[in-house]
Amino acid sequence: MNSLSVVISAFNEEERIKDCLESVKDLATEIVFVDNLSLDKTREIARKYTDKILTRKNNLMLNVNKNYGFSKATGDWILSLDADERITPELASEIKSEILKSQKSETNGYWIPRKNIIFGKWIQHSIWWPDYQLRLFRKGKGRFPEKHVHEYLRVEGKTEKLQNPLEHLNYSTVSQYIYKMDKIYTESEVEKIVASGKILTWVDAIRFPVNDFLKTFFAEKGYKDGLHGLVLSILQSLYAEVVFAKVWERQGFKEENNPHFLKDIYEECKKIIQEFHYWSITSFLETTYHPLKRLFYKALRKYKKIA
Repeated sequence: MNSLSVVISAFNEEERIKDCLESVKDLATEIVFVDNLSLDKTREIARKYTDKILTRKNNLMLNVNKNYGFSKATGDWILSLDADERITPELASEIKSEILKSQKSETNGYWIPRKNIIFGKWIQHSIWWPDYQLRLFRKGKGRFPEKHVHEYLRVEGKTEKLQNPLEHLNYSTVSQYIYKMDKIYTESEVEKIVASGKILTWVDAIRFPVNDFLKTFFAEKGYKDGLHGLVLSILQSLYAEVVFAKVWERQGFKEENNPHFLKDIYEECKKIIQEFHYWSITSFLETTYHPLKRLFYKALRKYKKIA
């Protein structure tokens, strides 16, 4: 009851797949590798680590091929891993320990914290940490939904959290971020909104990006990651604006003919400036321990909220 299948689905990952496979070669009972018709040396590299290589047509709905890999795994437990992820020795040890204990428990799955390395830095705040991912589960108890890219794996029954993180070599370039945002992630988000029947208005063209920036940079403390945090928060707001624009496109580029359009935008921007003041002051308050400064920021925040 302790065998572990590591399932990896990859397409054109010759630069990153070796380190991924190295990180699990001593942990896995078997490695199930789903090659999505790679055009580079991905398959050749994988063959050095496993004989169980399956071939599938590349599918932008990534979860389809991952689920196929799960169906071919023979281990008692399955660990789902991406080519840009690494299992640390500490995490490998914890996984072995939990699988051993699982013979006497009802736990069917484990959430693993994920360290996102973006533009060369571990991003420790906002949506990027601890970024729990449900990746380890009993054979037959877990499966990815196949409707949207960003959906979590679903596990039947009880789940718990592991302590040690896996490493995720996320975006290494801005171009990579923009490409995935356009071709994969925003498309999935747009499908969700369209399927819900929600009708967007011109206010959403402003609110989508602004709300995302306020959330990631201030509320989730992205500012603590410095310039990386600022740039990533701006990119997230761009992501939100692209989602709006694509939904607007699906709705036929509906025109806004309100004669007071410019005035309405001005009024909305006034509200946004107030919100920026509020969140900036809140952040100052959270980062200072001087009692007089704290009193000053509390009074100022209250004033700005009223104003």
